[in-house]
Amino acid sequence: MTPTTAHSPTGPAVRHPPQHTKRPDSKALTVALAVLAVLLLVSLTAGLAIGSVHVPPGQVWGILAHSVGAEWSEPAWSRARETIVLDVRAPRVLLGAVTGAGLAVIGTAMQALIRNPLAEPYLLGVSSGASLGAVTVIVFGVTWFGPVSLSVAAFAGALGALFLVYATARTGGRITSVRLVLSGVAIAAVLTALLDLLLLTTDRGNEARAVLAWTLGGLGGVNWGTLWLPSTALLLGIAVLLAHARNLNLLLAGEEAAATMGLDVARFRARMFVLLSLVTGVLVAAAGPIGFVGLMMPHIVRLFVGGDHRRVLPTAALSGAVFLVWADIAARTIATPMEIPVGVLTALCGGPFFLWLMRRDARRSHGEGVA
Repeated sequence: MTPTTAHSPTGPAVRHPPQHTKRPDSKALTVALAVLAVLLLVSLTAGLAIGSVHVPPGQVWGILAHSVGAEWSEPAWSRARETIVLDVRAPRVLLGAVTGAGLAVIGTAMQALIRNPLAEPYLLGVSSGASLGAVTVIVFGVTWFGPVSLSVAAFAGALGALFLVYATARTGGRITSVRLVLSGVAIAAVLTALLDLLLLTTDRGNEARAVLAWTLGGLGGVNWGTLWLPSTALLLGIAVLLAHARNLNLLLAGEEAAATMGLDVARFRARMFVLLSLVTGVLVAAAGPIGFVGLMMPHIVRLFVGGDHRRVLPTAALSGAVFLVWADIAARTIATPMEIPVGVLTALCGGPFFLWLMRRDARRSHGEGVA
């Protein structure tokens, strides 16, 4: 039996595995999730231990146990190390795990909804709107909401971009995926142009470094008071996507097949796009636009667990969390004492992966044409 190919209206064809492809059983999936969970625990420990001040892993766990009142030995660390682990590194490492997991699952769902292997979380211009909102706050020094002013402005910008995209894409009361994607590209271009114009015309040149650092993405500056929002958005997003994993699987077979199975494709896509864009806006507001995580991780995960979204979504979440935690560790340590924006490192990984993905699809398309 030969593989089937579904052609996307918005990009390269998405190939689906032949029906006889062996799919991992529940036990194999459980083992894979358990391994990834252990790897994530190790990664979180490394994130708390590694930095300009090294804290041994044993002390890390001792500090964590002491913070919840579960002491198994007398504290053998200084107050400064406890502050570094609990108040400086812990929120940052957890934000990295939350953001990586969120971007991975959003990218997975986007690729299924649009049936395009190159789809990623920022496809609908949400990151451009968030960047414009954040840069406006940085340039003009707006502090209406205190220490969370930048995050509030970034989320407001993301929400505004989402409304513009949907208003532009709606024609005759309907929204198609093609118009939605094209509207997202156009709105993103306009918002990016406004951002560049704002930077060129402002006389606050000393803010350029802060603007550059934010637009490249980073996990610094987070605290326990702001971590709850992206964490809540991630949990809600994963719960909804898992509940609709069967519908995402139906879309892989094509719109006509999905409609035959009783799925209202247009309504389902519209609702999912709104959900994914809102979760993306929350994540971008918290960590900035960190690219390529949502593009890479779904493809890597599918190589091991197949295309069933009931398997892909939880696996992608854990894999994305592990990846971004280690990317942040590298960003903090490669050029010590200077910190590299984590988005730079994810782009260095994602750029070559993107090119490889394009070449792979081109070879497959050429092979089918010859056949």
